[in-house]
Amino acid sequence: MSGRAMRWDETLLPPLMALAIAAVVGDLLILAFGASPGHVFGLLFEGTWGNAYGFGQTLYKTTTLVCTGLAVAIPLRAGLFNIGAESQIAAGGFAAALAGLALPAGVPWPIAAVLCLLAAAIGGGLVAAVPGALRAKFGASEVIVTIMLNFIVLAFLNWVVAAKLHVPESLHTPEIATGGVPRFADFISIFHGSAANVTLFVALALAAKMWWYLFRTKQGYELRAVGLQPEAAENGGVSLGRTWFQAMLIGGAIAGAGGINYVLGYKHYYEEGFATGSGYIGIAVALVGRNHPVGIVFAALLFATLSQGGLAVNAVVPKQLMDVLQAVVILAVAVCVPEVRRVLRAAGGRAA
Repeated sequence: MSGRAMRWDETLLPPLMALAIAAVVGDLLILAFGASPGHVFGLLFEGTWGNAYGFGQTLYKTTTLVCTGLAVAIPLRAGLFNIGAESQIAAGGFAAALAGLALPAGVPWPIAAVLCLLAAAIGGGLVAAVPGALRAKFGASEVIVTIMLNFIVLAFLNWVVAAKLHVPESLHTPEIATGGVPRFADFISIFHGSAANVTLFVALALAAKMWWYLFRTKQGYELRAVGLQPEAAENGGVSLGRTWFQAMLIGGAIAGAGGINYVLGYKHYYEEGFATGSGYIGIAVALVGRNHPVGIVFAALLFATLSQGGLAVNAVVPKQLMDVLQAVVILAVAVCVPEVRRVLRAAGGRAA
């Protein structure tokens, strides 16, 4: 077995095995509720991929999860654990809303959308730069700093909105006059009512860019080297502090950019708790996607399908069942990765 074939096997087999395990566990749980697994999974498919509205909602959730998944995966490639995507996407959404409110109404939407996107990336990047700088300069744990920043940033943004920017009798900013991006329903009528919008293409473009950055650039090679063997990378002339800071900055900027999915593509304002949970689910997306941009896109689609599917099956079984299945997928991947690697390498050794 060639090294390249083994790497592909080690990448693809664990998620596939995890899905199979999740399907079996899901069947058992559905049977425990006295329902038919075939009926429940049929409802799940019909409510997500089986109609335009459900598919649109799935794509909308996928967009956010691609961004938060990348925000976790890029630092992980450098050996850092970014748990701050929750606050970074909120800061990005808030910055995008501020930029939209500051722009005059006559600015063409593509220009306004790009400016809002840049503001969102800067907002998320600034939040992530704090733990990145502390890790690079003082060796502070990015896990603790990002967890604490989640509380600090979210509380601060909520205070600003409630005290300075909220619309009367609500907890969101005024609606932005320009900078909104088109929904799919503007072009394809069957998506009517769905929140899916062209931000999806921004998320896919970011995933493609990160693939190029990680595997086709010198900086990406250095980032991966630091994550694999920091001492060897440092002996080879790579600055660990600079690489850690860059990894956190890039991850935060991508998470922040994900905030435009809601602010520009859906509601056109910043609202408290608009992305609740998406930053933490991004951790699962990154792990299931094996920290690879392509894998993250498919993992985000999987978790978005389960999330939207929970609403579709709620009449038959509790929608929390889908949350349980998400947890099962994560645990199964964690178990399958070392086992699959061990079996494949043992098979490779016998073949040799």
